[in-house]
Amino acid sequence: MSKMTPATLLLLSLSVHGISHAAQAAAAVTAEHNARQQPQSAKPKAHPETALDQHPDEHHDSHADKHADEHEHADSHMDEHEHHEDIEKIVVQATRSGRIADEQPIRVELINREEIEEKAAMRPGNISMLVAETGGVRVQTTSPALGSANIRLQGLYGRYTQLLADGLPLYGNQASSIGLLQIPPTDLKRVEIIKGSASSLYGGSAMGGVINLVSRTPGESLQGEVLLNATSRDGQDITTYLETPLTSSLQGSITAGAHHQASTDVDQDGWIDLPGYERYTARPRLYWQGDAGATLYTTVGVMSEKRQGGTLPGRSVSDGNPFSQTQDSERLDGGIVFSMPVFDNLTLNSRGSAMQQQHQHSFGLVQEKDQHASYLLESSIAGYSDKSDWVIGAAYQAEQFASETFAQFDYNYTVPGLFSQFDYAFNSLFSTSLSARLEEHSEFGSQFSPRVSLLYRPGDLTIRASYGKGYFAPTPFVEEIDAAGLSRLDTINNLKAETAQTASLDITYAHENIESSITLFAANIDDAIGLESYASANDGVLNGVRLVNNSAGSKIRGSELLLRYYWQDIKLTASYLYLDATELEADTLQQRKIALTPEHSAGFVAMWEQHGRFRAGFEAYYTGVQRLNDNPFTDSSTPYWHLGLMGEITVGQFSWFVNLENLLDVKQTDQHPMILPSRAASGQWTTDIWSRNDGFIVNAGVRVKFNG
Repeated sequence: MSKMTPATLLLLSLSVHGISHAAQAAAAVTAEHNARQQPQSAKPKAHPETALDQHPDEHHDSHADKHADEHEHADSHMDEHEHHEDIEKIVVQATRSGRIADEQPIRVELINREEIEEKAAMRPGNISMLVAETGGVRVQTTSPALGSANIRLQGLYGRYTQLLADGLPLYGNQASSIGLLQIPPTDLKRVEIIKGSASSLYGGSAMGGVINLVSRTPGESLQGEVLLNATSRDGQDITTYLETPLTSSLQGSITAGAHHQASTDVDQDGWIDLPGYERYTARPRLYWQGDAGATLYTTVGVMSEKRQGGTLPGRSVSDGNPFSQTQDSERLDGGIVFSMPVFDNLTLNSRGSAMQQQHQHSFGLVQEKDQHASYLLESSIAGYSDKSDWVIGAAYQAEQFASETFAQFDYNYTVPGLFSQFDYAFNSLFSTSLSARLEEHSEFGSQFSPRVSLLYRPGDLTIRASYGKGYFAPTPFVEEIDAAGLSRLDTINNLKAETAQTASLDITYAHENIESSITLFAANIDDAIGLESYASANDGVLNGVRLVNNSAGSKIRGSELLLRYYWQDIKLTASYLYLDATELEADTLQQRKIALTPEHSAGFVAMWEQHGRFRAGFEAYYTGVQRLNDNPFTDSSTPYWHLGLMGEITVGQFSWFVNLENLLDVKQTDQHPMILPSRAASGQWTTDIWSRNDGFIVNAGVRVKFNG
């Protein structure tokens, strides 16, 4: 019998494991996806450029791009289903091909402008809620003291997810988990999500997938909006967005925000459940388009935040001392994307970005000061023919960390690389996308990351399959170190790069006002980084941690199910996610569930909306049992429901909204205390967060839109 390849074994395991649980979950609600691909006509002629290579998708010459742009700036009232069809015709920026969304062999899920406005009314200060309610996406709180969080795609660790803005790593190649909470959604046009290894497209920081935040592109007139929001927990937000033409070929936009949250102890135990913060952000953008088809996009972003958590003044932890945890952040970033046609069917693309971020932390009496920096330079040539698109290019990335307090953890990674992608349509039903990237990492050597994706579209059915390999370059900042700091981390020695194989099979059926889909996915992770506790003295007290590779590997198998139904002005969405995520326990050498990964989760959303008049929505999300790490009160969580109601009424330029979150007043501290009896080896004073800790909360405000 011939030996099967790792890819074959992974796909076979995916199919057997996922199908058995898909049948079991068929009666349950199905996994929510925000982009549903429907069959379209032949591919429009478009240069194979995307946000990696040029910023605005409206700069393509395809009818699909023009149609999407016209829709965004139109004030016409159309029903939800018509709007849904329109947004599917845009050119996706998160891949390197010039194809519209439903013709991508690489599956890309979209969160459109309508949904962004809904979520901005619920949480205008950051994008956490915006992405959290997408199928297969979990926003995991990593620091109970500061409230920081990262994004886990299909059960993979959040550090494997690359967060981009207009195709640029403006928040760093390995964005810190606090960064997710510092990005307001006001200026977003849509969000694009690629699940599974995307290292072939974006390098080592995208081993688990990519989330690309696509900004709104200015139209031909002055317009903008202001959003004011207040919460029942003493939080306030003000965000603004303004766009305007500057000349016949130059447009500009700017978004800015100010955000405040009072430090709040919801359960009166002396520990701050809602960290207090003051944050200010601003981001101007310029868009230029030349007569010969050249385009230029530039942006600069600034952010300043002071965040406070830990014990309240006058309160203490079990050792009798107060423990205040703070983080002051300053970030400056900039990006540029240039595209220029060369000959009849070639396009030269160049892009670059730079980011510097300074932190000043306090963990009780320990003070830590550090600076993160990341840089990108890339140039490529793209071409197309009737049946194919291709891109070939070179990139240089750098990532730096420097600590004034713990210099032994400084690193300076430089990563030159070559990449290519080739998309080919065999006929109107079948197409494929092949991509690969070869990088020479200064610390972890040569890394080769391939990906192959297939698309088959017979009638109303769309079938996609994908297999990819990727890697991740370890840094000290796993989730526990982000939360507790570097003071108890042992010197790092002989770590290997984390690697993964990911595979998925997606079957979507869309006909008239019904959409349904099932996705089977799998991942094998080798040399995953984890923490190991140790005692620095002979007394046996665990008071330190070290980073180690898990040579036995981790395995993730799962399935997502979706059902979406449109009826006049009402949209109903039901979703279900099954996850079987396991790792080898070091002490017993037995397989165990990966912590903070629910095996079952589900959701239901009902939205009634008439564009330009009102919207009303109800949502219910279920989170099943999770295994817990190092929790002295319990080894596993209890299931819980999150229920919410929102409403918005629009009168002229004014849209008044109110949102009720966590109607059941779910709090983790209703199950067990948050504060540990003694300090953990990593330095944390709290258990991990597996539920909510804010309780019932109401926010309300007004959005004012204006035209010049």
